[in-house]
Amino acid sequence: MVSGSVTGLFAGSGLVYDRAVHDGSADDRAVHDGSINAISESTRLHATLGGHRAIMGIINVTPDSFFPSSRYPEPGMAIERGMEMVAEGADILDIGGESTRPGASPVGEQEEMDRVLPVVGELAKHARISIDTRKDAVAREAVRAGASIINDVSGSLYPVAADHHAGWIAMHMKGDPQDMQESPTYSDVVAEVESFLLDVASRAVDAGVEEVWIDPGIGFGKTLVHNVELLRALPRLASHGFPVLVGTSRKSFLGVLGARHAGETLDPSMRLSGSLATAVWAFMTGTSVVRVHDVRATREALTLLEAVAAQSPGFPR
Repeated sequence: MVSGSVTGLFAGSGLVYDRAVHDGSADDRAVHDGSINAISESTRLHATLGGHRAIMGIINVTPDSFFPSSRYPEPGMAIERGMEMVAEGADILDIGGESTRPGASPVGEQEEMDRVLPVVGELAKHARISIDTRKDAVAREAVRAGASIINDVSGSLYPVAADHHAGWIAMHMKGDPQDMQESPTYSDVVAEVESFLLDVASRAVDAGVEEVWIDPGIGFGKTLVHNVELLRALPRLASHGFPVLVGTSRKSFLGVLGARHAGETLDPSMRLSGSLATAVWAFMTGTSVVRVHDVRATREALTLLEAVAAQSPGFPR
């Protein structure tokens, strides 16, 4: 198990959870360090999607995504799961036909289109659709088929979004999926990610893209420490005026943080608790959208969070 308290991991984030024990009973409380006003201000960005925090459900039309239970290699399976996610409370469905897990091999353009276009076309009748791709042609065809957001791990497809009046998610990735986890290094991970995202987001706005989100790219060319530093910095990222999207769901750093013994890593099937904890953290610190495998559980956690927030003056909404 990774040592260190929650206070140690997230100190300086603007919202620190402190647990004090008195006479054998726990006194749990939220301690605000003065930057809570910045967090509250950042939550105005939630109006981007109907005035509430949004949940994006992951639909992998692939045979090799890192979480086996999220693989829907046949269009019919993917469509069925998408409909389930809509019923469970997904606001957006993110459809991808190429795995971008660490070490993944690229998929050809035509093969990727063959995987995703039937799914996009059908599910666009029932929900807002995001196409998860790095390829110009795939993005264009998916928008024509009904997608209205381009989820772009390459951070380069804003001209396509501008051409087709689609929303665009700019994500930071150091390297590419085949080599991104080979000893990634930064002098200041937050500053470098922030600078990249603000640069490309501003370019997108200048190009005419009307909806732009920024995504720090948790797990894409980052170590465990980098990922935690970026989670701590979510209020800072959200303060710039662009809504933030965060994707931590089932990722490997959660398997390390959640393991009971040093040197162990929980299997992706055992990472739901960490996924929910980081989704709630993201929402509490100004994030607008979380990208998840487990829509129902995330919706239940968000419902509880918002019920508490409604009864708590000063709590981030």
